Amino acid sequence: MLRLPAVAGRFYPSNSKELTALVREYSRSDPRHPPASVKACLVPHAGYVYSGHVAGAVLARIALPEKIIVLGVRHYPRGEPVAILSSGAWRTPLGDVPIDEVLAKELCRACPLLREDSVAHSAEHSLEVQLPFLQVLAPGFSFVPVALGTVQFESLVSVGEAVARVVENSKESVLVLTSSDLNHYEDEKTTRVKDQRAIDRLLAFDPRGLYDTCRNEEISMCGLGPAVSMLTAMNILGAKKSELVKHATSGEVSGDYEQVVGYAGMIFS
Repeated sequence: MLRLPAVAGRFYPSNSKELTALVREYSRSDPRHPPASVKACLVPHAGYVYSGHVAGAVLARIALPEKIIVLGVRHYPRGEPVAILSSGAWRTPLGDVPIDEVLAKELCRACPLLREDSVAHSAEHSLEVQLPFLQVLAPGFSFVPVALGTVQFESLVSVGEAVARVVENSKESVLVLTSSDLNHYEDEKTTRVKDQRAIDRLLAFDPRGLYDTCRNEEISMCGLGPAVSMLTAMNILGAKKSELVKHATSGEVSGDYEQVVGYAGMIFS
């Protein structure tokens, strides 16, 4: 199966040269922080003009491996709530990215909740917008796309446990790339406060605390599910260090501080 781009020309440029140049601009290396091996990262998935600089700052810090599990969001109520694609490729203006069939099938075996489903992925942007960054920064990589809808905490834990088993058993390094924006469409001050509450739970490797905090305090973090699964996996894999690389809001670009979206870029090792 070839999954065609759904948001090229809207969330990011459809021209390959323009797209490559933009990715390189957003992910310029910082000599103070040479790329290092990490277990996981959290990056936003808005249009590049709003959040590309946050995603780029994170990915520039990582020595990217050739195998990547991308935990994204199922924003639209179509398809399976825990959806995977385990064969084929995804196309972007920079070419086709192969799905890692071996890794995907191992993940399916480890997590019976996962369902093979192209519908959930067909229009979903949260995974797609990560690929051009990876194509420029880690040419030759393969990936496993997983889209998580609104599901119970226990199901998210099951996904995270399966991810941990697959990563632990892999003979090659595997990065868990988690896609999420933070609070949505409240004013700048409110969003900064709510974002920080979620960020604190992420930094503490606290999946239950993150889930409860977002639900109880009405923090509209769209990638709550992927983040809970990632934190679960990190605890099993023995990750000890977490870092907030960058935090921003859409207001800094749009000038509209009455309805903003928050973006955090984080690494876990």
